[in-house]
Amino acid sequence: MDCSILNLTLFQRGHVYAPDDLGQQDILVANGKIVAIAPTIAAKDFPGCQQVDLHGDIVCPGFIDQHVHLIGGGGEAGPHTRTPEVRLSRLVEAGITSVVGLLGTDGITRHPESLLAKTRALEYEGISAWMLTGAYSLPSPTITGSVDRDVALIDKVIGVKCAVSDHRSSAPNSAALATMAAQSRVGGLLGQKPGISVFHMGDSPHMLEPLYDILTNADVPITKLLPTHVNRAEPLFQAALEYALDGGYIDITSSIDEPIDPATAIVTALRHKVPLSRITLSSDGNGSQPEFDEHGNLTGIGVAGFESLIGTLRQLVTQHKLPLEQALRPLTRTVAEFLGFEHKGRLAAGCDADILVLNQALEVSYLWAKGKAVVKDGKACVKGTFE
Repeated sequence: MDCSILNLTLFQRGHVYAPDDLGQQDILVANGKIVAIAPTIAAKDFPGCQQVDLHGDIVCPGFIDQHVHLIGGGGEAGPHTRTPEVRLSRLVEAGITSVVGLLGTDGITRHPESLLAKTRALEYEGISAWMLTGAYSLPSPTITGSVDRDVALIDKVIGVKCAVSDHRSSAPNSAALATMAAQSRVGGLLGQKPGISVFHMGDSPHMLEPLYDILTNADVPITKLLPTHVNRAEPLFQAALEYALDGGYIDITSSIDEPIDPATAIVTALRHKVPLSRITLSSDGNGSQPEFDEHGNLTGIGVAGFESLIGTLRQLVTQHKLPLEQALRPLTRTVAEFLGFEHKGRLAAGCDADILVLNQALEVSYLWAKGKAVVKDGKACVKGTFE
């Protein structure tokens, strides 16, 4: 057999977390897919394959970041505070192989069409990318004219986003929210997509009431409604714990340090018996980080990065003593399960070869996205088209 046409790579002697701890294993990759994982795979059986000796380093799935402002966010203090587009190198150097892009406060000067173009660009440049239609306000800005048509007909659109319980939202009523979530759900059914609805959560006293109103007024499963930024306020976080215990997913933001840092939020949720299968972690990368006073006036603004993902993983393991296989779940398998991505978030035969190698200090050393090397010695070895 001519193995060259299979683009074979054999990863040897890595300590594999799939994210379950499999111990030392070899991984065989062909044409961007994992085809075998075993304690020993003989290179002589696959002439011409590329061999990568990992010397016992940690091998795990590439991170899935499901909340990224791919074309930038911000604008709360005027046009000069619009944050820039995401660069490919920043994503991969943070261990990210899959992203979901979305819009934020500014659904006026930024558009789903532009987001779709950026999503396609990142896919072309080497990683996996999807997007949510909509923005903060309702009615949702869309590409085709409706949420259900966007989700059903546009390959990269997997759901919708809006904002609730926030002074920057459009104060949508229960009926409008229920319609939006139902449209995303039906669009998902028609297009074989997850059909999710993601809710930017503010810190108003209404907290998760809008999501419970949807459950009351529409037959949308709780597993399709995701509140994000739930660690931004203590009362909101407590409400999110109850929501997760009711069967919903909750998304913790790694770039929010106060009042509850992401690692503390995760271990607190576990102490309250929230299963890891209901907790996800995302960066809010390239989104703005505005600060408001008690009157709602903007007092400062920053930009969220991506390093907080791997930083949270380190905190979970080194400070909170969470086993690595558990600490990886909110970044890998749980996100993939929520999004319905059977080929992502785990290392197994048939899955995409999104392979992240961490050193013993839990720092990103190497990364392969769909079998292609994108990070070497902690630095991106691929760049975006205009980097």
